[in-house]
Amino acid sequence: MTSTPLRADLPAPLRDALIDVANRLADAARGPTLSHFRTGLHAESKETARFDPVTEADRASERAMRDILAELRPDDAILGEEYGATPGTSGLTWVLDPIDGTRAYLVGGPTWGVLISVADAQGPILGIIDQPYIGERFLGGLGLAEVRGPMGRSSLATRAPRPLAEALVMTTFPEIGTAEEEAAFRRVASRARLVRYGMDCYAYALVAAGQVDLVIEAGLQTYDVQAPIAVIEAAGGIVTDWQGRPAHQGGQILAAANASIHAEALALLG
Repeated sequence: MTSTPLRADLPAPLRDALIDVANRLADAARGPTLSHFRTGLHAESKETARFDPVTEADRASERAMRDILAELRPDDAILGEEYGATPGTSGLTWVLDPIDGTRAYLVGGPTWGVLISVADAQGPILGIIDQPYIGERFLGGLGLAEVRGPMGRSSLATRAPRPLAEALVMTTFPEIGTAEEEAAFRRVASRARLVRYGMDCYAYALVAAGQVDLVIEAGLQTYDVQAPIAVIEAAGGIVTDWQGRPAHQGGQILAAANASIHAEALALLG
C-alpha cells in the first residue's frame, strides 16, 4: 500500500513545528520510562474489580511531556491518561498515553510503548508509537510514514490485500471485551492463518510496518488509539470501529492493512 499523508496541506511552519514537538515529547518520555524499567517498581490499581495498573513511571512520563507542551505549545489542549484534560484555544489537542502496556512493563516485557498524537476537530493528524526499550519510533501523518530505530530509517507501508485465510491477526487479550465481543472476535480469528496475543501498541506498529494484517480490540480509550490511527492510516491502512465508523474516540477497534481485509473482517464482526 502507498502511504496516505494525514493533513499534509498544513502550512509548512506549523507542520514542521508539530513534528518537532512530537519527537521532543517522545524523547522526553524515554528517560523516566527507561529509568524505572525492570526495577521492581510498585504498581497501584486504578480499579477495584480488576487490576488496571499505574506506576510512577507512567506519571513521570506524562509530566515530562506536559512540561514540554507548556513551554512550546501553551495554546494547545492536552488529553493524557494520567492527568486528564487541559483546555486549549488553538483547535489542536495532544493526546498522550505515557506507557501503553503497563502490564507488559511490570513483567519486564519489551513491547510497551509511549503513544503521542496531535488531533484537530476531525481526529488525529500526527501520531508516534515510540518503543523506548527497543529503540524504535513509528511516526505517521503530516506527509510522513516512517520508522526509525537500530536498523536505521525506513518508510512504512501496510501489507497488500490477501484473503483472511492467509492473514495474521493480533489482539492484546484472548478474552476480548464482553462475551458478545469475544464471540465476534472468534469468528474472525477462527478463519485466519495465525492469531497472536499480547503486544499492546506494538501490534498496531506491525500493521503499519506491513507485518500484520489485522488488529482487533474492544474497550479502548481515546489515548489508546489516536496515535496508532495516525500511523496506520499514514502507512496506507484503515482503522475504524466494528461498524466501519471513525474510531478516534476509542471503543471497538478494527485496524486493517487494506480495504479488502478490512471489509472481510468487518462482515464477520457485525
